Amino acid sequence: MNTTSSHSTDDTIPSVPSSGSAKPANKVSPNAFQWLALGAIAGPVLFTLGWIILGALSPGYTAWGIHIAPYSPISQPISGLGVTAPFMNAIFVLSGFLLLVGVIGIFQGIREMGAFERWSCIVLFAFSPLGMVMDGFFTLETILLHTVGFLLACATPILSFVVVGITLRRIKSFRRFGNWLLLGSPLTLALLILYFLTFSPTVAGLQTGVAGLTERTLGVEVHIWFVVLGVLVFQRLSGKQARDLKKFG
Repeated sequence: MNTTSSHSTDDTIPSVPSSGSAKPANKVSPNAFQWLALGAIAGPVLFTLGWIILGALSPGYTAWGIHIAPYSPISQPISGLGVTAPFMNAIFVLSGFLLLVGVIGIFQGIREMGAFERWSCIVLFAFSPLGMVMDGFFTLETILLHTVGFLLACATPILSFVVVGITLRRIKSFRRFGNWLLLGSPLTLALLILYFLTFSPTVAGLQTGVAGLTERTLGVEVHIWFVVLGVLVFQRLSGKQARDLKKFG
């Protein structure tokens, strides 16, 4: 006896007709993607808690042979914690990995996308978590590679938010978020420019400047978009799973 599924709503994930007592394929994959998407929430949350807690505990760090103390989240960068606190470097790597897993789960869970669109979005959004991982391996002591990681994490969203926003606008249930994501691109650009305007690579700048605050504002802003999209996809797949269990249970 054959069973088929209909495409009555825009958020329905197509399933392959099954026969006999076999379970539909779409009962497994959406559930897996649902939990993978949580990485887009866990990664940013872990990273934020990490620099808040370790920043409060840090006695300062050494830059250019001079000890900068006490540590100030207003004037000093998050990466300064990685010079004297190995835990912060581990948090960079683990948070980036979780966020990368979340990105894969998010776009694999949006089945209305074609394969090219899906993987294009994954690649573009993957630059940011990969930049976080890179900064975990290369601290301020290797400033060139660390800067490359920072730009991957905070500058590539200027482009990726536009491309992904346009793609999501074509999907009815993500149209509103896609519109907002388009606004996220110029906002990220503005915050990045503000950070560079306030950044002063001197001991005086690390003691009296506000680059630490502008950097944290930029980082939180970028991560919020990942978190919101992760929540939306998780909720959407949760609803889809519930409907499937009711239909085939």
